[in-house]
Amino acid sequence: MERYSRHIVLEEIGQIGQDKISLAKVLVIGAGGLGCPVLQYLAAAGIGTLGIVDFDIVEESNLQRQILFGTSSLGRNKALAAKKRLEDLNPKINIVAYPEKLTPHNALELFNSYDIIVDGTDNFVTRYLISDAAIITNRPVVYGAIYKFEGQVAVFNHQDGPSYRCLFANAPKAGSVANCSEVGVLGVLPGIIGAMQANEVLKIVLGFDGILSGKLLCYNAKTSESVSLKLAKSPNEISKVLARKDSFSEYNYEAFCKAPEPEITMTQAIQLKDVQFIDVREKDELPAILLENCVQIPLGKLEQNLDKIHSDKSNIIFCQTGNRSQKAVTILNKHNMHNCHSLKGGAVALLHHLKLETK
Repeated sequence: MERYSRHIVLEEIGQIGQDKISLAKVLVIGAGGLGCPVLQYLAAAGIGTLGIVDFDIVEESNLQRQILFGTSSLGRNKALAAKKRLEDLNPKINIVAYPEKLTPHNALELFNSYDIIVDGTDNFVTRYLISDAAIITNRPVVYGAIYKFEGQVAVFNHQDGPSYRCLFANAPKAGSVANCSEVGVLGVLPGIIGAMQANEVLKIVLGFDGILSGKLLCYNAKTSESVSLKLAKSPNEISKVLARKDSFSEYNYEAFCKAPEPEITMTQAIQLKDVQFIDVREKDELPAILLENCVQIPLGKLEQNLDKIHSDKSNIIFCQTGNRSQKAVTILNKHNMHNCHSLKGGAVALLHHLKLETK
């Protein structure tokens, strides 16, 4: 009674509403910028069972916006680190960590164990996977997305409403949409959007009106303006998903989203002989990488400088984190330069290796 007293005194919630919250089961996919505030507010609200799916580890660059983590969390799995923090916030609820990647092989079983799914991911492969699994299991999805200073929130597949595929039937061209590692994101933005997602979850649980089903709320953090767009249901898109229900586990989402070229790790790269590094970042980007066997060619000028690239060498292309370097590999392949690899972790991974070498 004391913990949830501010809910219970609300006439629209009361003890009956708080009991609904305590019985609810919510699965959050991704414990990153969006997942952290969603999890924090849902745990504080008393959601009975919270599931957390994330295979990634906490890195220092996450701490600018992923508010469940601290310096002591660095190097730990995000799902497990989030679980530890949330258990301190509210030991009265059940928190289940899944330190694994969401795949077509485990999605349906996971979704069937929960009432509501929260999409806190940052890539199209997983978003389409979540959408399809939700359609098949008939689960509502609370969706959020962020880009620089802008965010989106919607509720998909709720009470026969539109799904994510009704809004985006086709995935964008591979590499055409940069992630926050490439273009940056205002640190408070995922907190704002994540709080909105948590609000939608509670509205669904409590049976409130005004749920963002059939709507896409767009918010601009620079102007504090928002606009709501109406979404139409596409029965044809939903029928396509249901038609391949029996073969769901075999569906290739990477191929559907035309995932970029495979990456190479720094450990693999140093094992190659006769290597040339190609920095496709802009001239003023940091950290600066100083290597004798490195040439800097910004991505936008790559095709005009093919003569600087040695086709007889193993070319390791890097950018800040890996998005532009994958585009570069695709471009070079079109020019019959096939001995090219995108460096996983980009300049950060390369700089870390150089520091180790000098010790």
